[in-house]
Amino acid sequence: MASHLLRNGASGWLLRNYLPHQAAQLKRCLNVTSRLDKTVSFHLSDIGEGIREVTVKEWFVKVGDTVEQFDNLCEVQSDKASVTITSRYDGKIIKIHHNIDEIALVGKPLLDFDVQDEEGDEEESSSSSSSSSSSEGSSSEAEKVPEAPSSGRVITLATPAVRRLAKEHQLDLAKVPATGRQGRVLKGDILEYLGQVPPGTNVPHPTLAAKTAQAPKAATPAAPPKPAAPADRVEVLKGVRKAMLKSMSESLKIPHFAYSDEIDMSELVKFRAQLQKVAQEKGVPKLTFMPFCIKAASVALGKYPIVNSSLDLASESLIYKGAHNISVAIDTPQGLVVPNIKNCQTKSIIEIAKDLNALVERGRTGSLTPSDFADGTFSLSNIGIIGGTYTHPCIMAPQVAIGAMGRTKAVPRFNDKDEVVKAYVMSVSWSADHRVIDGVTMASFSNVWKQYLEQPALFLLH
Repeated sequence: MASHLLRNGASGWLLRNYLPHQAAQLKRCLNVTSRLDKTVSFHLSDIGEGIREVTVKEWFVKVGDTVEQFDNLCEVQSDKASVTITSRYDGKIIKIHHNIDEIALVGKPLLDFDVQDEEGDEEESSSSSSSSSSSEGSSSEAEKVPEAPSSGRVITLATPAVRRLAKEHQLDLAKVPATGRQGRVLKGDILEYLGQVPPGTNVPHPTLAAKTAQAPKAATPAAPPKPAAPADRVEVLKGVRKAMLKSMSESLKIPHFAYSDEIDMSELVKFRAQLQKVAQEKGVPKLTFMPFCIKAASVALGKYPIVNSSLDLASESLIYKGAHNISVAIDTPQGLVVPNIKNCQTKSIIEIAKDLNALVERGRTGSLTPSDFADGTFSLSNIGIIGGTYTHPCIMAPQVAIGAMGRTKAVPRFNDKDEVVKAYVMSVSWSADHRVIDGVTMASFSNVWKQYLEQPALFLLH
């Protein structure tokens, strides 16, 4: 009968003539019914790190699914990290805006919900009745306290799932500090109030609420405050770092290409051991692999002189260097420096070892001079003394190539008889300026260098 009267414009007569409590109940029912299906767009929030767009990698839900707060919705991938997006609403999914592998923008809708906003309707009903007659005002007061009209309490905004959790703990929602939108109490608020999660904890999934709801109530002592992060500080670049800024900025202008290989150092290990005593007698306390690598590079540079050249962009010409001034990266207290050993093409392995030891000592004491850095034609870096296998070294302009050796490791290998033997293998990574050096040239250069290290008796010819 009431619905018939309302359809014929008799809602005012009905509300004025029904008992106030009955009118309030009917009005509330009508209002709630009209807003049961409220469409809400779920927007992609800012996930930090300056990210403005993400790729949708996986959906955990589909249109028609019903979800609760903190249910997983989808996984998105930025250029820095993978993030799982969770729901902020209880409701039914009615639209998904992006397919898998499509781009989603921060601040734009991901999907649409049908949500049950019962508490918002009660609040809306209460405010709309303020302009009605005094009998309607009495009805509005009755709406606020449908369970206990004489108590004077105002219903707290919360979803049915949250109310169920509060009821299980016999908890008055009005006492729980709300952090949700428009003063809504969330599941995380209840768990935090009960001391079952630390303050500020983001509850990841509603199953957590169910598990913690079964746990016995116990007062958890407050966690000690975390120490504050150190303040940022500004340091002006100087010395080695300032030089590195300039040299690497120039290096980034060079189109690099990389080439890598492995060298069997087993024969060189034996050869070096045989020379250790002689090296000590000639003033080299410890003969390392580096002098052999430098001398082998000098031999290869003699066969492929373009690798020992520099590029003059102004005249668009190549300058072939006669001297093999091989730059070597050295770790010093001031930072990584790259002095060079002059005229390696005319020096023996022992002489190169002496010059290398002298550069290392001057680097440690901070007594390197500008002449130690001048006129380098090719570079080698022994990253293996720190660790690692492969790297991608940066060319030092105006040079056109650089090599970096990894750590020598004992590994199993097959010999000529298909027997597994212990071998000492070192990796090398080359970078070359692709404007002047092609891949075949760099590979051929590397093969000559490799040949001398794998057959160290060939050094006797130089």
